This record gives sequence, C-alpha cells and structure tokens, in this order.
Amino acid sequence: MRERHKRLLCFLSLSLLLLPFLSCSSAHESDERYFFVAANIKVPYWQTAGAGFMQEAVQWKIRADFVGPDTYDPQAQLEAFRNAMQAKPSGILVAPVDAKLLNDDIDKAIASGIPVLTMDSDAPGSKRLFFIGTNNYQAGFIGGQRLAKELQEKGNVVVFTMPEQTNLQERLHGYRDALALHPQIKITQIVDIKGDPRVAFDTTGQILGKEKDKVNAFVCLEAQAGKEVATVLDSNGIKGKVVMAMDTDPDTLDWIGKGVIAATISQKPYTMASFGLRMLDNLHHNKITPLDKNWAEDSFAPIPAFVDTGSSLVDQSNVAAFRAAQSSATPK
Repeated sequence: MRERHKRLLCFLSLSLLLLPFLSCSSAHESDERYFFVAANIKVPYWQTAGAGFMQEAVQWKIRADFVGPDTYDPQAQLEAFRNAMQAKPSGILVAPVDAKLLNDDIDKAIASGIPVLTMDSDAPGSKRLFFIGTNNYQAGFIGGQRLAKELQEKGNVVVFTMPEQTNLQERLHGYRDALALHPQIKITQIVDIKGDPRVAFDTTGQILGKEKDKVNAFVCLEAQAGKEVATVLDSNGIKGKVVMAMDTDPDTLDWIGKGVIAATISQKPYTMASFGLRMLDNLHHNKITPLDKNWAEDSFAPIPAFVDTGSSLVDQSNVAAFRAAQSSATPK
C-alpha cells in the first residue's frame, strides 16, 4: 500500500512538472500561422535559418512557412512579404535585403496588428518590434583586427559587399574602424556584387590580371564572395593574398582547411530564426499595446531593442571542431 502511494505521488509530481509544457503546446489555435520571409533562400546560410524556423514550428506544433525568392531579388522579397500579410498571419519574421523598400509594408503590418521582427539584417527605419542577429559592427571590427594581423599592418584591400544592406554597412564600418588603427592598410576598392557571386569571381580575375601586385587582401562581407575569390586565387596558382570571408558555407570551410581563406566570421542563422519564431509566438499570445509604439526608447519596455545571437572567428585552428559541432546540431 505504501509503495502504491509512493508511485501515485511520483506520478502527480511528474504531471505537475510537465503541465506547463503540455499546456503551452495545446494553447495554439488551429488558425495560427507564422511566416519567415528571406531572399536567396537556396543558399546554405538561409537553408540553415529556414531549418531553425521550421524545426521550432514542429516542436510547438504550429503552422509556419519559409518563403522568399531563390535569388537576390529585393522586389520579389517585397512581394513575398505582401503575400504573407494577405494570409493574415500571427507574426512575420523578415530578413530585409533592402530595408527602405520594406519599411512601409512592415509599418502596415504592425498597424494591422501583426507582430514583425527582423533578423540577420535590420530595418531600423520601420516600426518592426526588434532585431535579432549579429552585432555586425563588432563582427566587422573582429574581422578587421584579424586582417591587420594577417597583413602585418600593411597592404591594400578590396571589399566585396552589397551596400544597401544595413548589416553589411555595419560590418564595413567595423572593418574601417579596426583598420583606422593601422594607417598603412588602405581599402582601395569597394565592389557591389548585387547578390551575384559571379561578380566577385569576375572582378577578382580582372584585378589580378591588371594589378596583381597592388592588392594584398580581399574582404568579403557576405556569404557567397569568399569561396569565389578563393577559387580564382587557387585556379591561378596565386599565393600570399589574404582572404577574409563571412559565414560558414561548406565551400568556405573547405578553403579555410586548404589555407586559401585565412578566416571567416561565423554567425548563428539557425538560432536567429528559431528564437524569432519563439518570440513571435509569445507576442501573439501575450500581446503588447500599442504595437506601433517606439519601444526602443521606453526604459520599461516589455521587449528588447536588439537580441545579439553572437559571432566568432573560424580559421584553420578550429575549423574541424566547428564542422563537428555543426554536424551534430543540424537536424537529420
């Protein structure tokens, strides 16, 4: 009898422990639906982000859609955002490729009561509730410090970027401030790749054909250019150039292992998107009013202004360990 009583107490204790989780998963209505709107969604970086968003949705048994153009197409991303709004979603997570293009529509979504969060790249001129992502200035500053070390504080640098993206603007700002401490390092050219990695490939070939000895380093502020630069250098048997990349595309990691890319800056797109869906779900079930208030300037705001998911350098010293961790964390 005593043993039976003991088992009953254990059962009741376990039930009480699980109750918050059970009630949370059952609190979702059948018409709840969340959207994650990105662009160039076939590249590995965005596939990783999409996996984080969808895996979170599976865990909480809620409807979710990962949408956006397969290419770098700001106008197509705007259309995808508008289509998401028409579905009357419970919340939207968006990674703007052209913030100015999206600002008005983000504001319309907020005005209609749809929570909108930005991730990876921000739209600070909009009324989005807050930004989730990397401290891009700090990421650029760390990259600049490593670049100065690789160049031994002297050399000319070419930068590949997409100037309209606020996150890349911030990374460039970080690089500039880090290099300002090393006056013999100069950024001599900034190239807009317009979302097309072939621009980085072609431009690198042109530079090396005309002024090979005048360029000492290539800095790539987005995920696709680094591997293109490395391919051109390797194909032409060119040694001694420093390549700083961004993100952890499999080819980028391969070139680090081969010693062609010096280092890359790792972000956490899976974490950004996963956490983004958690926050949208929370905002849907625990509404804040008014939704369009400038909460960033409120010292007692119920939400943050910015969630920093972190970044780190990956180079030959830790690339194998990074790949092992990446493999274990990726859903099979």
